[in-house]
Amino acid sequence: MKREIKIPEIAENVDTAVVAGILVSKGDEVKEDQSLVEIETDKATTDLPSPVAGVVDDISVKEGDEVKVGQVIMVIEAKNGEEKDESGESDDTQEKATKEEENTEPEEREDNKQTDDEPEGSDETEDKEKNESAKEQKDKKEESETKDLSDIPAAPSVRRLARELDVDLRKVSGTGPGNRITATDVKQSAGETATPEQKQRVELPDFSQWGQTSSESLTTIRKITAKNVSQSWTTIPHVTQFDEADITRIEEFRKDYAPKVEKAGGKLTLTAILVKIVAFALQKFPRFNASLDLENSNIVFKHFYNIGIAADTPQGLLVPVVREVNTKSLQELSSEIGELAQKARDKKLAPEEMQGGNFTISNLGGIGGTAFTPIVLPPQVAILGVSRAAYKPVYTDNDQPEKRLILPLSLSYDHRVIDGADGARFLRWICEVLEDPYAILK
Repeated sequence: MKREIKIPEIAENVDTAVVAGILVSKGDEVKEDQSLVEIETDKATTDLPSPVAGVVDDISVKEGDEVKVGQVIMVIEAKNGEEKDESGESDDTQEKATKEEENTEPEEREDNKQTDDEPEGSDETEDKEKNESAKEQKDKKEESETKDLSDIPAAPSVRRLARELDVDLRKVSGTGPGNRITATDVKQSAGETATPEQKQRVELPDFSQWGQTSSESLTTIRKITAKNVSQSWTTIPHVTQFDEADITRIEEFRKDYAPKVEKAGGKLTLTAILVKIVAFALQKFPRFNASLDLENSNIVFKHFYNIGIAADTPQGLLVPVVREVNTKSLQELSSEIGELAQKARDKKLAPEEMQGGNFTISNLGGIGGTAFTPIVLPPQVAILGVSRAAYKPVYTDNDQPEKRLILPLSLSYDHRVIDGADGARFLRWICEVLEDPYAILK
């Protein structure tokens, strides 16, 4: 009886697929559940199993063809089931076993003859029996493991991939038709234990075939940065909230207060002002001054206020930390931030000066740009990005345009801890304080 093999419904809203590989040939004898072809969509790659045992009668597609759900791609001449006796074995199986037994009898008799010739209780005999027993147990174990794996619905190519990635197929849940294990299932299982660096690895081609190239070794700072941002991006669900603050008045305040700070040896910058404002914001919105403890299903709230300042140096990105910001004046903060920035440029930052931060500010306003999406530095849950301020016309209450200095801000946060509404409120509060700073900065 001929059986048509059709493309099944692969996934929701997926009507077409591409034949990624044909795993059998015309005339091949196939078993039930044996993989026939690999099909690929924009969502997954899966194997199409044979619903019956039989012989491949016709193949109507080739590798690379686009096929539709319900399309016939192959015909199999179904094989009649073999009759079995009460023991569950077919006549052919019993006959084969009998022949094997007959073929082994002379050898076994020869072994018995040799054993009879040996002295009774011989150490050599005992050792031989122990070795044979151990080998027999090992063979049975290997046979059992092979049988366990053979019962798993997965294509040969998927099994090969699992071996290459050291994935135990018995621990993988299949998402393909009939719960078959797909290549994607194996890769995802391997990815659960892979490090962020392994997930990010890309096999590079030989670029020299297209033109001249050169290379340089990654600096230690660049290696650490790559590791940290990769870990952050692959483990933290980021959300970025954007807003703008009218800093016309804060700029007037900065200019008025700057001489006092300079007399003390510091320089009053917008970053120093933001550090002070953010310290107040962290007290008002404690979830932004926290860390997520997934292992114990806790959120750890911190009652101290240490803020990191991202510093651009010739060696790469460094983040010195200003400690106990809430206890320091603007004058003290300005001096400390200047000292830490100089240490970063001179490669004199101590490791402890870059530890213990609860929140980070990254100010790119001196370089330019209208907005960006900073990456959260774990175990922190948020980071504030600052872009370049620019004058814009703002309409007043009497509908008259007025020249105002507008500052773009970007707040990225960990959505596992912070909801969107909280992120919007936090950033809006900072903007409102920037627009009217005198109440908290004096």
